[in-house]
Amino acid sequence: MTLRVVGAGLPRTGTSSLRHAIEHLLGAPCNHMSAIPGHPFDLGPGWDLALTGGKVDWNALLGGFVGAVDWPASLFWRELASANPDALVLLSLREDESARSWLESVEATFLPMARMSAAPEWKEGRGLVRCLERFAGPRWDDAETLMAAHDRHVAAVRAAIPRSRLLEWTASEGWAPLCRALGLPIPSIPFPWRSRREEWK
Repeated sequence: MTLRVVGAGLPRTGTSSLRHAIEHLLGAPCNHMSAIPGHPFDLGPGWDLALTGGKVDWNALLGGFVGAVDWPASLFWRELASANPDALVLLSLREDESARSWLESVEATFLPMARMSAAPEWKEGRGLVRCLERFAGPRWDDAETLMAAHDRHVAAVRAAIPRSRLLEWTASEGWAPLCRALGLPIPSIPFPWRSRREEWK
Protein backbone atom coordinates (compact mmCIF):
# COMPACT_ATOMS: atom_id res chain seq x y z
CA MET A 1 0.00 0.00 0.00
CA THR A 2 1.38 3.38 -1.03
CA LEU A 3 -1.06 6.20 -0.51
CA ARG A 4 -0.24 9.64 -1.85
CA VAL A 5 -3.12 11.25 0.01
CA VAL A 6 -4.25 10.36 3.54
CA GLY A 7 -7.57 12.02 4.28
CA ALA A 8 -8.07 13.15 7.86
CA GLY A 9 -11.30 15.02 7.25
CA LEU A 10 -14.67 14.00 8.62
CA PRO A 11 -17.68 13.07 6.48
CA ARG A 12 -19.66 16.10 5.23
CA THR A 13 -16.51 18.12 4.59
CA GLY A 14 -16.36 17.65 0.83
CA THR A 15 -14.90 14.15 0.96
CA SER A 16 -17.00 12.78 -1.92
CA SER A 17 -15.82 15.62 -4.14
CA LEU A 18 -12.25 15.01 -2.99
CA ARG A 19 -12.51 11.35 -3.91
CA HIS A 20 -13.34 12.21 -7.51
CA ALA A 21 -10.77 15.01 -7.64
CA ILE A 22 -7.97 12.77 -6.37
CA GLU A 23 -8.91 10.03 -8.80
CA HIS A 24 -8.77 12.52 -11.67
CA LEU A 25 -5.45 14.00 -10.59
CA LEU A 26 -3.65 10.77 -9.74
CA GLY A 27 -5.30 8.38 -12.17
CA ALA A 28 -6.13 5.64 -9.67
CA PRO A 29 -8.92 4.80 -7.21
CA CYS A 30 -9.35 6.74 -3.98
CA ASN A 31 -10.95 4.97 -1.03
CA HIS A 32 -14.17 6.51 0.34
CA MET A 33 -17.09 4.95 2.16
CA SER A 34 -19.11 5.15 -1.06
CA ALA A 35 -16.50 2.89 -2.72
CA ILE A 36 -17.29 0.07 -0.28
CA PRO A 37 -19.94 -2.22 -1.85
CA GLY A 38 -22.05 -2.67 1.31
CA HIS A 39 -21.83 0.90 2.60
CA PRO A 40 -22.86 2.44 4.88
CA PHE A 41 -23.95 -0.54 6.96
CA ASP A 42 -21.85 -3.51 5.83
CA LEU A 43 -18.27 -2.27 5.48
CA GLY A 44 -16.76 -5.72 5.14
CA PRO A 45 -14.60 -7.86 7.43
CA GLY A 46 -11.44 -5.76 7.06
CA TRP A 47 -13.02 -2.53 8.22
CA ASP A 48 -15.09 -4.35 10.84
CA LEU A 49 -11.83 -5.68 12.26
CA ALA A 50 -10.26 -2.22 12.27
CA LEU A 51 -13.28 -0.60 13.88
CA THR A 52 -13.38 -3.18 16.66
CA GLY A 53 -9.69 -2.74 17.51
CA GLY A 54 -8.22 -5.70 15.68
CA LYS A 55 -4.83 -5.91 13.95
CA VAL A 56 -5.34 -4.82 10.35
CA ASP A 57 -3.40 -5.67 7.22
CA TRP A 58 -3.54 -2.19 5.68
CA ASN A 59 -1.88 -3.42 2.50
CA ALA A 60 -4.69 -5.90 1.95
CA LEU A 61 -7.40 -3.43 2.90
CA LEU A 62 -6.17 -0.46 0.86
CA GLY A 63 -4.04 -2.06 -1.82
CA GLY A 64 -4.73 -0.50 -5.20
CA PHE A 65 -5.84 2.85 -3.78
CA VAL A 66 -3.82 6.01 -4.28
CA GLY A 67 -5.70 7.95 -1.64
CA ALA A 68 -8.16 7.43 1.21
CA VAL A 69 -10.70 10.00 2.38
CA ASP A 70 -13.89 9.93 4.45
CA TRP A 71 -14.87 7.32 7.02
CA PRO A 72 -13.89 4.66 7.78
CA ALA A 73 -10.37 5.44 6.50
CA SER A 74 -10.11 8.91 8.04
CA LEU A 75 -10.77 7.45 11.49
CA PHE A 76 -7.34 5.83 11.08
CA TRP A 77 -5.44 8.87 9.85
CA ARG A 78 -2.66 8.35 12.39
CA GLU A 79 -2.01 4.77 11.30
CA LEU A 80 -2.23 5.58 7.61
CA ALA A 81 -0.02 8.66 7.88
CA SER A 82 2.58 6.58 9.73
CA ALA A 83 2.41 3.76 7.18
CA ASN A 84 2.73 6.23 4.29
CA PRO A 85 5.30 8.79 5.48
CA ASP A 86 5.54 10.55 2.10
CA ALA A 87 1.79 11.02 1.73
CA LEU A 88 0.04 14.36 1.95
CA VAL A 89 -2.30 14.51 4.95
CA LEU A 90 -5.48 16.28 3.87
CA LEU A 91 -7.72 17.78 6.54
CA SER A 92 -10.96 18.80 4.85
CA LEU A 93 -13.09 21.26 6.79
CA ARG A 94 -16.42 22.99 6.48
CA GLU A 95 -16.26 26.63 5.43
CA ASP A 96 -16.56 28.10 8.92
CA GLU A 97 -14.75 25.15 10.61
CA SER A 98 -17.72 25.09 12.96
CA ALA A 99 -18.71 21.95 14.83
CA ARG A 100 -22.29 23.24 14.80
CA SER A 101 -22.32 23.59 11.01
CA TRP A 102 -20.86 20.11 10.66
CA LEU A 103 -23.46 18.66 13.04
CA GLU A 104 -26.31 20.27 11.10
CA SER A 105 -25.07 18.61 7.90
CA VAL A 106 -24.64 15.26 9.65
CA GLU A 107 -28.17 15.49 11.07
CA ALA A 108 -29.55 16.20 7.61
CA THR A 109 -27.74 13.30 5.92
CA PHE A 110 -26.34 10.16 7.54
CA LEU A 111 -27.18 10.43 11.24
CA PRO A 112 -30.80 9.25 10.73
CA MET A 113 -29.41 6.19 8.93
CA ALA A 114 -27.13 5.47 11.87
CA ARG A 115 -30.02 5.69 14.31
CA MET A 116 -32.02 3.29 12.18
CA SER A 117 -29.17 0.78 12.07
CA ALA A 118 -28.60 1.01 15.83
CA ALA A 119 -32.01 -0.53 16.52
CA PRO A 120 -31.86 -3.98 18.17
CA GLU A 121 -33.86 -5.58 15.35
CA TRP A 122 -31.55 -4.25 12.61
CA LYS A 123 -29.96 -7.05 10.55
CA GLU A 124 -28.04 -5.31 7.74
CA GLY A 125 -24.78 -4.46 9.49
CA ARG A 126 -23.62 -1.81 11.94
CA GLY A 127 -20.61 -0.36 10.16
CA LEU A 128 -21.85 3.21 10.35
CA VAL A 129 -22.62 2.86 14.06
CA ARG A 130 -19.14 1.44 14.65
CA CYS A 131 -17.63 4.47 12.91
CA LEU A 132 -19.59 6.79 15.16
CA GLU A 133 -18.65 4.80 18.25
CA ARG A 134 -14.97 4.99 17.38
CA PHE A 135 -15.28 8.70 16.70
CA ALA A 136 -17.41 9.82 19.63
CA GLY A 137 -17.88 6.87 21.98
CA PRO A 138 -21.06 5.09 23.07
CA ARG A 139 -23.00 8.35 23.50
CA TRP A 140 -22.53 9.28 19.84
CA ASP A 141 -26.20 10.16 19.39
CA ASP A 142 -25.86 13.35 21.41
CA ALA A 143 -25.25 16.76 19.85
CA GLU A 144 -22.75 18.03 22.41
CA THR A 145 -20.81 14.77 22.34
CA LEU A 146 -20.53 14.87 18.54
CA MET A 147 -19.47 18.52 18.44
CA ALA A 148 -16.83 17.93 21.11
CA ALA A 149 -15.52 14.94 19.13
CA HIS A 150 -15.37 17.11 16.00
CA ASP A 151 -13.24 19.71 17.75
CA ARG A 152 -10.95 17.10 19.34
CA HIS A 153 -10.44 15.47 15.97
CA VAL A 154 -9.46 18.67 14.19
CA ALA A 155 -7.15 19.71 17.03
CA ALA A 156 -5.47 16.29 17.12
CA VAL A 157 -4.68 16.35 13.39
CA ARG A 158 -3.28 19.87 13.59
CA ALA A 159 -1.14 18.95 16.59
CA ALA A 160 0.25 15.72 15.15
CA ILE A 161 1.01 16.53 11.51
CA PRO A 162 3.77 19.00 10.58
CA ARG A 163 2.53 22.03 8.64
CA SER A 164 4.83 21.08 5.77
CA ARG A 165 2.88 17.88 5.31
CA LEU A 166 -0.65 19.03 6.18
CA LEU A 167 -3.14 20.57 3.77
CA GLU A 168 -6.24 22.14 5.30
CA TRP A 169 -8.89 22.45 2.59
CA THR A 170 -12.42 23.77 2.34
CA ALA A 171 -14.83 23.09 -0.47
CA SER A 172 -14.84 26.62 -1.91
CA GLU A 173 -11.10 26.34 -2.64
CA GLY A 174 -11.56 23.69 -5.32
CA TRP A 175 -8.56 22.48 -7.30
CA ALA A 176 -5.87 25.04 -6.50
CA PRO A 177 -4.63 24.06 -3.01
CA LEU A 178 -4.85 20.36 -3.78
CA CYS A 179 -2.88 20.68 -7.01
CA ARG A 180 -0.31 22.94 -5.38
CA ALA A 181 0.26 20.47 -2.54
CA LEU A 182 0.64 17.56 -4.97
CA GLY A 183 2.78 19.49 -7.43
CA LEU A 184 0.30 19.06 -10.27
CA PRO A 185 -1.24 21.46 -12.79
CA ILE A 186 -4.83 22.59 -12.28
CA PRO A 187 -7.14 20.64 -14.62
CA SER A 188 -9.15 22.46 -17.24
CA ILE A 189 -12.36 20.77 -16.12
CA PRO A 190 -14.59 22.10 -13.31
CA PHE A 191 -14.01 20.75 -9.83
CA PRO A 192 -16.16 17.61 -9.40
CA TRP A 193 -18.67 18.67 -6.76
CA ARG A 194 -20.55 15.70 -5.30
CA SER A 195 -22.91 14.80 -2.43
CA ARG A 196 -24.41 18.19 -1.76
CA ARG A 197 -26.93 18.11 1.06
CA GLU A 198 -29.92 18.45 -1.26
CA GLU A 199 -28.86 15.24 -3.03
CA TRP A 200 -29.73 13.32 0.14
CA LYS A 201 -33.42 14.21 -0.11
